Amino acid sequence: MDKGIDTIVSRFLNYITIEKGLSPNTVESYRGDITKYVSFLEQRGIDNIEGITINLLREYLADLLRSHISVSSVKRYSASIRHFHKFIMSEGLSKANPTIYLETPRGWHRLPKVLSLTEVDALLKQPDEGSPEGLRDSAMIELLYATGLRVSELVSLKHGNINLEVGFITTVGKGGKERIVPMGEYALEKVKRYIEVTRHVLLKGRQSPSLFVTALGRGMTRQGFWKIIKKYARSAGIQHDVSPHTLRHSFATHLLEGGADLRSVQMMLGHSDISTTQIYTHINRERLKRIHSECHPRP
Repeated sequence: MDKGIDTIVSRFLNYITIEKGLSPNTVESYRGDITKYVSFLEQRGIDNIEGITINLLREYLADLLRSHISVSSVKRYSASIRHFHKFIMSEGLSKANPTIYLETPRGWHRLPKVLSLTEVDALLKQPDEGSPEGLRDSAMIELLYATGLRVSELVSLKHGNINLEVGFITTVGKGGKERIVPMGEYALEKVKRYIEVTRHVLLKGRQSPSLFVTALGRGMTRQGFWKIIKKYARSAGIQHDVSPHTLRHSFATHLLEGGADLRSVQMMLGHSDISTTQIYTHINRERLKRIHSECHPRP
């Protein structure tokens, strides 16, 4: 029986068209995914299904991610490949299915963008603290970087969430889980000044349960703060995209670079699973590899 890859691909496409009765669009999607996969195998000199290994599959999916294909697309490619190899096994064309031990891309993430210490410093210097809005913005940005809060947690803060005497905040994250996060001296001082000097000026006699308010006396929104961050990032000359979540990523990465243990960072970020926090160790490894490549005389 012919075990050539091209022949098996033709049989697979006939199978999903005729026996499975998949729609023409779905069949074309499979055709495109499998054709791309086979092209990769050919580049590696593989022309027979027995030469396909788990390491080759991992290399292929890693190449897809490095080529800036979205994670959701990589998941689709992975699913197509699994179905293809399942068909191969069902037809008795191979004794082993290399996709059995292929890690699911479900938990994969692109490494998040983080700011360098120089970029964080430049960003924090942008707000004009001589104006009410500027002092508020400075306090919010400093607090976000000092605590790693999600932007939704930041704009949801109330007076009762902040302990100015001890210097920590209490917030409720995903799943309704409450956690306590230290603020740091810089953020504590900025928030104190905002509360004492600025907040009542923005409220103009109005009442609001929100800690951070707009000039209309309303609570700051996620969209509003997102625009604020974008504005200051541009004025700081930061070239890549910056969002409130970039500061959360930077908070975690800089803590780990400074020697913090992973479990403590997990608690401060409010991650229920430490595997989510471990992505920041990958960032550190990638940065070390880049520094080595750029600086070592024999990279």
